[in-house]
Amino acid sequence: MNHVIAPPTTPSIAVHGKSERFPVRRIYCVGRNYAEHAIEMGGTGREAPFFFMKPADAVLPVEAGAIGAMPYPSLTKNLHHEVELVVAIGQGGRDIPAAEALRHVWGYAVGLDMTRRDLQNDMKKAGRPWDIGKGFEASAPIGPLTPAAQVPGIHRAPIVLDVNGTVRQVSHIDRMIWSVAEIIEHLSAAWTLAPGDLIYTGTPEGVAAVVAGDLLEARVEGLEPLRVRITD
Repeated sequence: MNHVIAPPTTPSIAVHGKSERFPVRRIYCVGRNYAEHAIEMGGTGREAPFFFMKPADAVLPVEAGAIGAMPYPSLTKNLHHEVELVVAIGQGGRDIPAAEALRHVWGYAVGLDMTRRDLQNDMKKAGRPWDIGKGFEASAPIGPLTPAAQVPGIHRAPIVLDVNGTVRQVSHIDRMIWSVAEIIEHLSAAWTLAPGDLIYTGTPEGVAAVVAGDLLEARVEGLEPLRVRITD
């Protein structure tokens, strides 16, 4: 097929122990999926799940052992970190029941949902979409994927974020309000999921600002860690 312009390159992320990469189709994100984070953001601690999206090319893939570079984004003076377990969909579907949902998971990674918090808050106050606060370039750093079969204990794993060697966020995956299976059930009722989709599953409490020069290290036990430096 001929195109009037060159088609864009498909974003992709590394896979632990493989030379092949995982192509990214869509990025779905779950809002307020840990009770303490929901409370710190002004919620009640338990709400029905809600979702927002980032463009696929917002992904910032970081290879195993490397330190990714994330430029401090424009228009903000309050860039926040949010460490998250990321789910990679390998088998698509619609109206997937929770009991069958994990069969659709290809693997897992640790990611960061970077947020221009001041812009997001402005949009909330005005009742407008969050895109400018959430969907900018390099706003979705992610480490290498690990196949699901290699991390059977992922749903109870600790999740931690350090900034410059100091712990900022710490929790466990089983403290999510909505489990991975339940998230997939809710998401697939609204969208048809497809291979290549990523789901950022929400962040625990402790979100805070970072500045140029800060080194972020995100970890979920059993997965490759993610290291990102904020640059000018």
